[in-house]
Amino acid sequence: MAKPQPNSVDTEKWLKLIRTDRVGPSTFAKFIKHFGSVDRALGASVSELAKIDGVGFKIAERIAATRAKFDATAELELAQKLGVWIISLDDKRYPPVLKQIYDPPPVLYIKGNLTRQDNLCISIVGSRYCSLYGQEQSSRFAHFLSSAGFTICSGMARGIDTAAHQGALSAGGRTIAVQGCGLANIFPPENKKLFELIAESGACISELPLRYEPLSENFPPRNRIIAGLSLGTIVVEAGLNSGALITARAALEYNREVMAVPGKIDSPLSKGAHQLIKQGAKLIESVEDVTEALGYIGEQLQDHVSAAATKASESMERSLFDARNLKLSGPEKTIYECLDKEPSHIEQIIADTELKAGSVNAALISLRLKGLIKQLPGSLFVKR
Repeated sequence: MAKPQPNSVDTEKWLKLIRTDRVGPSTFAKFIKHFGSVDRALGASVSELAKIDGVGFKIAERIAATRAKFDATAELELAQKLGVWIISLDDKRYPPVLKQIYDPPPVLYIKGNLTRQDNLCISIVGSRYCSLYGQEQSSRFAHFLSSAGFTICSGMARGIDTAAHQGALSAGGRTIAVQGCGLANIFPPENKKLFELIAESGACISELPLRYEPLSENFPPRNRIIAGLSLGTIVVEAGLNSGALITARAALEYNREVMAVPGKIDSPLSKGAHQLIKQGAKLIESVEDVTEALGYIGEQLQDHVSAAATKASESMERSLFDARNLKLSGPEKTIYECLDKEPSHIEQIIADTELKAGSVNAALISLRLKGLIKQLPGSLFVKR
């Protein structure tokens, strides 16, 4: 993993101001515009603060009374211990694409590293409770786009987000996870290994203090960062009340492209993506559709992206062909031929193959180790 970079200059002061009560990204920006510096904002009187548009006397009193409450020194010590570095909005290392939105985070906590490649970033988001189809499409688009040099951004949530990060990692590409909690926490907890892999080949980032819990109110602001880091956002599967639609709306507000993968017309998981398509989002079926949606930038990359995606697809097919030519035992071959891309319960496999339960269990374990099948929750199995 890349060593943490130095924090921005005056990080301690920036943390004190943004952690003051009633000071969010928009108010913070007003303070900097009015006072010219964080130092002056921290030293401003109540009457000076009250002159800021939208503040008023009562809020100004609250701000003045809480400017020193956040222990920035302890926060910086913990960040160093965790291998996290912190940058402020005026740091040249701050992502330029994110800086262009109207409410960029004044500070970013980073585990991993950011590179110039991350300026060419696509977000892939969707439902936590997704279908196998949704997982496959999320992983497929992430893999092919990552193979072509795009950084894949998502929220590391269960379901579509996790599949997107995994797809990028499988291509050896870069991926960024934006957490809705502090980086001292990992949410969901079962993604601890994924968090570590992302930090090694990209970055895990947050605008929240290190120990902040993953509370529901943290996620809509998190989604604006996902949208803000990206040239475009792809929604794979999403219900009508999904957080993925918040990300899509933020992308529209920031004048970024919104794309959606179509799904089954009778599935509630397709409602959000289909609504976006009806409202003008680009329907995508291939990486070529993505480059077309990106306009001028996509035109410059179209040939390269198509070639890279074709190469990645051929590589995946060769890997699958090689796997199918592994020597399989009789039960393994029977079970493999019995399975398809729709999940089958273990009891159904036993019934269909007429094999003993012990032989089926042993063969399923072997097939999983050989990479030919995967296990889903609820004792379900499916071909890779």
